[in-house]
Amino acid sequence: MPDLFTPYKLKGLELKNRIVMPPMCQYSVEKKDGIATDWHYIHYVSRAIGGTGLIIIEMTDVEPDGRISDYDLGLWNDEQMPALKRIVDACHSYGAKVGIQIGHAGRKAEHAAVPVAPSSIAFDEKYKQPRELTTEEVKEMVQKFRQAVARAVEIGVDTVEIHGAHGYLIHQFHSPLTNQRKDEYGKDLTKFGREVIQAAKQEMPQDMPLIFRISAQEFVENGYGIEESIEMSKQYQEAGVDLFHVSAGGEGAISPLRRPGNHAGYQLPLAEAIKKALDVPMIAVGKLDDPILANAVIGNETVELVAVGRGMLRNAYWALEAAQQLNKTIEIPKQYERGF
Repeated sequence: MPDLFTPYKLKGLELKNRIVMPPMCQYSVEKKDGIATDWHYIHYVSRAIGGTGLIIIEMTDVEPDGRISDYDLGLWNDEQMPALKRIVDACHSYGAKVGIQIGHAGRKAEHAAVPVAPSSIAFDEKYKQPRELTTEEVKEMVQKFRQAVARAVEIGVDTVEIHGAHGYLIHQFHSPLTNQRKDEYGKDLTKFGREVIQAAKQEMPQDMPLIFRISAQEFVENGYGIEESIEMSKQYQEAGVDLFHVSAGGEGAISPLRRPGNHAGYQLPLAEAIKKALDVPMIAVGKLDDPILANAVIGNETVELVAVGRGMLRNAYWALEAAQQLNKTIEIPKQYERGF
């Protein structure tokens, strides 16, 4: 039976263990230029030293107004590449593989003068009214995703994750609540996401897997549920997704009738349902910080990989500590061996 420290291989991606650091925005760009700083370098490289198998760099945006805030990373120009490449190279030197999440905040771009979205529907009363993208602008947006993915491949990442969750742009397109367009991108809600996936795959090596982050359940009133997300995921899989990273929510005010649980592993059934329907590998996320629980998720073959978010924010060496707790023998940096 596999466990948390069993190696994993998907296409050309070979991981030393099943532990994933999911993308978590740091809001730490200093000059509002989208360029990674020393904070980002230390933040990611320390998790590589700490034994993480796959590190996914936070949402990195395809245009300046696609950022949640002006303090987020970008890959819309070549000047942003060297700082990210430095991070990727250093993480590789400590045995971690690196992915990067490519995305666009859409109507949730807080610092954009006028955010853009599938339809002119504000996130809530505290957010700015977005402008509806024209059909031609949607097609141009696909190319912006393509260009960002091409830059990501050039800096040496091992995988790319497309952000289609948490109420950001691709999620806004595939949700009936936020996409009320009358054109081809309104008649076919997954068309934009599929085109982004297809464009990304064209820029990636054939043996590099593409990850897609999806909110498998909306928590707003009249939001879509797992059956709808399974159908969307099938279409995204056909477009080229190799691995799904399954989350939920992020689209608006939570309905009292659809409120999620807050217990450990509360999102696991969503990942399990999509995996069963599509026979596709999964990254599970959501309060899986307890090594015993994370190990059981892998041992029970519920999913292939486990993402540890808040636990890894608290402890850069979560993987090393988990190995100690689970009595697993793993390679420890020689400088730290006395501690173990």
